[in-house]
Amino acid sequence: MKSTRDKILQTLLKKPRSTINDLAEAVGINPISVRHHLTNLQMEGLVEGQEERHGVGRPRLVYVLTNEGMEHFPTRYLRLTTRLIAQMKETMPKPVVSKLFGQIAEDLAKDYANDIKGLSMEERLDLVKDLLAQEGFTVEWEKKDGQYQIHEISCPYYQIGINHPEICTVDQTVISKMLALPANKVQCILDGGTHCTYVVQPAAKQK
Repeated sequence: MKSTRDKILQTLLKKPRSTINDLAEAVGINPISVRHHLTNLQMEGLVEGQEERHGVGRPRLVYVLTNEGMEHFPTRYLRLTTRLIAQMKETMPKPVVSKLFGQIAEDLAKDYANDIKGLSMEERLDLVKDLLAQEGFTVEWEKKDGQYQIHEISCPYYQIGINHPEICTVDQTVISKMLALPANKVQCILDGGTHCTYVVQPAAKQK
């Protein structure tokens, strides 16, 4: 049996831009309860409210699923992506495929080129953490034995990476570009590790 929150999400999937009263009617609970659930769903980043004009008077508030909310539902994106990469590998030379993945990473890092200017190493690491979080990673970093270790606790590429490990070069290249230093992988989820870990050696200070 679906929970009330799942019914609200399902309703917004079928009927975007629903009002609280629309949702209350569709789900079968009172508007106050709907508002409570919507508040929690907004805090989780699954739903957002938007003002919508309808005739004269004040705009009304309607609700839609965010991208994260859309991903709450089963999709065929994973299957399609896996097939696309398989087709690329069959029809393109290996260096071309690698270059494409590298270009994706460079484009991601390029968006932050101005933000990283003048930042310290640790400030850049925080920016890397935020960037990868937007891509679906859960990232933590620490300084250990004079090196920086970047841990990817969860990876949105995992299911694709099982068949196409080349995709792992995307986040590795992003890290290297953002820090302007090589990021060496020392542990990988695909190899049975609990998480992926990259090690970055700080550049030696010039005397």
